[in-house]
Amino acid sequence: MFPYRDENPTILTPYVTVGIVVVTCLVWLFYQRAGMDPGMTQSVCDLGVIPGRLFGYPPEPIMTQRGPVTLCPDAVGGWHTILTSIFLHGGWFHLIGNMLFLWVFGNNIEDAMGHARFVGFYLLCGVLAALAQIMMQRSSPVPMVGASGAISGIMGAYLVLYPKARVHMLIFLGFFITTITVPAYIVLLYWLFLQALGSLPALTGAASGGGVAFLAHVGGFVAGFVLIKLFAKSELVEAHKRRRMVEVHRRRPW
Repeated sequence: MFPYRDENPTILTPYVTVGIVVVTCLVWLFYQRAGMDPGMTQSVCDLGVIPGRLFGYPPEPIMTQRGPVTLCPDAVGGWHTILTSIFLHGGWFHLIGNMLFLWVFGNNIEDAMGHARFVGFYLLCGVLAALAQIMMQRSSPVPMVGASGAISGIMGAYLVLYPKARVHMLIFLGFFITTITVPAYIVLLYWLFLQALGSLPALTGAASGGGVAFLAHVGGFVAGFVLIKLFAKSELVEAHKRRRMVEVHRRRPW
């Protein structure tokens, strides 16, 4: 299931949301060479966050189909990579999926707190999400990249502010594609359930599946859910709700 739009009009022009999408895409195209090596591997090793390096663990080989491989053997790492990793991605699908979720949910959260606060909220959720994953896998030699943790924070905030907003979803059933429209809380809670389910192997000490940082997703969601009340401006939230009510009545005059 993929959201492609919501019925939740905004008051402010989402300059920051658009800016984050543009900057992230430019980083992918020009710094990460659109996924082509050597730029791709170098970018992930230099600016992706590697938990083991942060805590001084020596690089250890991991098993792959080609045998044991040491990832990023020359990477120095550093705590700054928790921030830089937010703007890197591991592939086209990773990038497009994240930017789609950011666009659908981010503009409304920016609308509720203003542009400057939204920058801080986005980055803080991304950092807290990364820390949730790092602290549970301190010795991991695998680089972690992606905006998923920060966007998860936006989704947690959306659940608090706009749980009943209608979200339009694409549903893929094999070769058949259809659409449904459901309240946001169904989309967000279902997504959170899947992330929590995926994080169970890491919580039990088993290897994480598929290289997906599920704990970062859960951590980011919880961070956004908790922090939104500190970042949101009541006057903007109320103005947003009034605008939404006008739109609802315009579409459903009865």
